[in-house]
Order: sequence, then structure tokens, then C-alpha cells
Amino acid sequence: MTPDQYCQNKAASSGSSFYYSFLFLTRPRRRAIMALYAFCREVDDVVDDNKTPEVSRVKLQWWKDEIDRLFDSQPQHPVTQALQSVIAEFDLPREYFVEIIDGMEMDLEQHRYATFKELSLYCYRAASVVGLLSAEIFGYRDRQTLKYARDLGLAFQLTNILRDVGEDARRGRIYLPQEDLQRFGVQEADLLQGKESSEFYQLMAFEAERARDYYQRAHAHLPEIDRRDQRAGLIMSRIYQRLLDELEKDGFHVLTRRINLTALAKLWLAATTVWHERGWRRSQSDREHSR
Repeated sequence: MTPDQYCQNKAASSGSSFYYSFLFLTRPRRRAIMALYAFCREVDDVVDDNKTPEVSRVKLQWWKDEIDRLFDSQPQHPVTQALQSVIAEFDLPREYFVEIIDGMEMDLEQHRYATFKELSLYCYRAASVVGLLSAEIFGYRDRQTLKYARDLGLAFQLTNILRDVGEDARRGRIYLPQEDLQRFGVQEADLLQGKESSEFYQLMAFEAERARDYYQRAHAHLPEIDRRDQRAGLIMSRIYQRLLDELEKDGFHVLTRRINLTALAKLWLAATTVWHERGWRRSQSDREHSR
């Protein structure tokens, strides 16, 4: 199996919403984003699949050392071997890869967040940095697009946090800020015991609105000139916003079940987003010609 095939299999087997946006990229960019996504999955699995923090720390340090080897052109792992040509072709910064690993280390050291500001740092490392790397791969001409990528990554992570409240609580992790729990009168013990309440629903509705605000901020930052290149991000956004809608429609029963979109729904959302963007570009072109 080649390094590229390894990354392809890693991405396809994950069932992630991101995979469906990759299908609409050109081959070089699809290959690059698959390698980046496979890297993110590898380091995330270190934390999620290992019940011993000490072992996870050792493995994450190995990945930090592997990033050094990657940028010294001596990668050992199939993922970093696939990334070797990618970092050169798209000029991807070393520090972003280290930031992602730092985000995974936060999962080992910090299981509670006092404020949204604290949580924002975690979201930046775990997701916004991935958005920034993705923006480099997709391509852009206006640096304002980097603000779009940063805020969109944060919106994705907030959506994931809301979907996984129950699953994370069973692992002893609570990402919802403690200040928000106190504001809505939700006890930490309720989350750990899977106990829902009207207060919990109000808390979740508040957090969902915060996530929607970041989607809106992200799209407001995206310049028209870069919409086509950033189409994959727009597909991801459509899928994740639909997931957020489904969480709310289900009544935020995330403590007892996990809500996911079907593969067919994700593919349909991806295809219709592409169709919508093509129509949007045609209407823009028509308006320009009519002036």
C-alpha cells in the first residue's frame, strides 16, 4: 500500500463529513487534503483510543518528532511520507502541525474549560489551524480568506462539541464552558449522569446559536474572488450546519444518543452546494456583463 492509498483509506473509513467535500477537488488538492486529514485522524486517535495518558503523551511526542523529521525530509510514517510533497507544493507551515498536536495534548491535560475564551484556544488548535492549512491547499488570493478559514474551523469544532456532549461526558470530559453551565443552572453531575432538563435544553440552544454566529462570521469574511477555490469549505459548512439543525430538531438529546447525517444526505448536500455555487457564479457573471 502506498502512502497516498493509506491516507485515502484513513479518510474514507472515518465516515467524516469532510470526506464528501474532498470528492469535488482537483486530484492534486484532493491528494493533499486527504494526507492532511489522515494526519489529523492519526493524532486524534492517539488520545481517543488510548486509555493511559502516559502512553498518549509518549505517542504525541513521537508525532512531534515525526514533524521534525518530515520537515527534514526524513518522514517514517505513511501519512508524513504522503505529506512530504504536499508541504512543499502548498508551502504549509511546520508550526501549524505542531499546534494541532498541542490541541490533542490539551485533551490529556484539561477536561474542563472555565470560560469560552479558554475553550476558544482549544478550538483554534484542534480545528481553526486545520482550516488555515486547508485554505492553503484549496488556494486563495485575498488574505481575508484566512479569517474565514479560522472562524469556520471554530464553528465546526463547536458543532462537534454539541453533538458529542454525552460521549465526551462518558469519557470524563466537559467542553461546554463552566461559566455557561452556571449561567443556565446546569450541574456538571447532570452531564456525567446523562440527565436532561429544560435548563440543559436552554444551554444547548445558547451554544448552538453561538456556533451559528461563527458560521455567519466565517461566510462574511470570505471574499467573492475566493469562493470557487474555497468550495470544499462551503460544502463542509453546509453539511455541518445541517447537522446543527438536526441536533436542535431532535431536541438536543445528545446525552443519550449521537445524531449523525446519513452518507446519502451528506453527498446530496455536497452536490447541491456545488450546483448552488455554480448558479451563484453565473448570476455574478451575468450582472457584470449587464453593467
